[in-house]
Amino acid sequence: MTISRRTFTRAAVAAVAAGAAATTRAGADTRANSAYLMTYFTESPQMVGADYGLHLAVSRDGLNWTPLNQNNPVVTPTAGELGLRDPFVLRKQDGTFVVLATDLRGTDFSRISQYLHVWDSTNLTSFSNYRRIRMHTLNTHTWAPTAFWDAARGQYGIVYSANNGQDVFMVNYTSDFRTVSSPQVFFSPGFGVLDGDIVVDGGTTYLYYKNLGNGYLYGARSTTAAPNSFTTYTSGLRQGNSIEAPLLLRTNEGGWRLWGDSFSPVNNDYYAWSSGNITANSWSVLNQRDYTPPLNAKHGSMVGITDAEYSAVVSRWGSPGWVRLKSSNYPDRFVRHADNVGRLDAYPFDPYQDQLWRMVAGLADSSGVSFQSVNYPDRYLRHYDYAIRLDVNDNTAAFRGDATFTRVAGLADSSWTSFRSYNYPDRYLRHADFLLRVDPVGTAATDRQDATFRVTS
Repeated sequence: MTISRRTFTRAAVAAVAAGAAATTRAGADTRANSAYLMTYFTESPQMVGADYGLHLAVSRDGLNWTPLNQNNPVVTPTAGELGLRDPFVLRKQDGTFVVLATDLRGTDFSRISQYLHVWDSTNLTSFSNYRRIRMHTLNTHTWAPTAFWDAARGQYGIVYSANNGQDVFMVNYTSDFRTVSSPQVFFSPGFGVLDGDIVVDGGTTYLYYKNLGNGYLYGARSTTAAPNSFTTYTSGLRQGNSIEAPLLLRTNEGGWRLWGDSFSPVNNDYYAWSSGNITANSWSVLNQRDYTPPLNAKHGSMVGITDAEYSAVVSRWGSPGWVRLKSSNYPDRFVRHADNVGRLDAYPFDPYQDQLWRMVAGLADSSGVSFQSVNYPDRYLRHYDYAIRLDVNDNTAAFRGDATFTRVAGLADSSWTSFRSYNYPDRYLRHADFLLRVDPVGTAATDRQDATFRVTS
């Protein structure tokens, strides 16, 4: 069994000037959030992309994410298991942040730690005061932390997965994330549960979790947030073969999203649902065309941030120096090279670097673009007999022309992108049976979709 984690805790607050919605986490200070930050660790199907440090990504819409620091960790634990899983970020009552994470590196889930990793952060541009806090003395794990402000207690509750003879959620209360109360059972519905995620909205506290008995995600709620006061109110949700780590997000616009991490048939892929009403048992599947999680992201959390905070973290950690190309009509697939052949393959896959491209000035015309391979930087995508290949740049005029494309508005969706061949301007980069070519594009909707991509990271 894999462990899982995604969490997001926030409460709606009153509207601010000009009617703009202000959203805060767990009753934190009132501020107008206009963007989002995500924390996560990374894995890929064959673990080529595994890294058990704290990773960050940002998003303007909460759907399409840009990894920071070249998708490298911004900090890594220096004690305990020397790695983390399931990082959770909370905006505290004073507007600063705290990060909690599982004390575990890798996938040996038999290893036991009674501790959580903890960092403080003023504005997410640095992380300080690293420490571990001991949550219990049981002979069991301390997985997938989430935290929320319990207004009735005037303290934060830290909820995590443990086993006291059965898989349950435990809670400790704290005022400073340094000393904690004795642990107690928070949620034990009579079957095993994993990966709790808590969102406080108005007078109701919502707890989303995985039912280990049937493998589905469910939502429970309470009007008091007291331990053992939650009642399940939703039917089960699942996409993919197996799913875990529910992440419940109240959007800055007032709607709701629920994310889940599928680990079968391939580790790892996010799926998402949306709802306009958290009180109802009504979730709609989001098309993967509408969202792109960070590369290799696993078991994370999300928090609303301001425009100033967004600018500060991007300035501090930097956007990636590469892009990925996502298919319009097969949004689970990305442009990649395999054995020097240009393909469109289902994500995730290894080597994951095969889908990373430096989109540089066109080799034949600087107003166009060329695609330089990240893991084979002497090679570029080019067409040869109209088939797309990854070839070494021999610096001939023919190669430069074959490897240059004109970027235009997407033929199927003008908010996406299409790429017209530089030296065969009646042809476009497109896929056919998942092989990449430069071919004419007809008037059929499928033709236009085959030639339309989202440039993303």
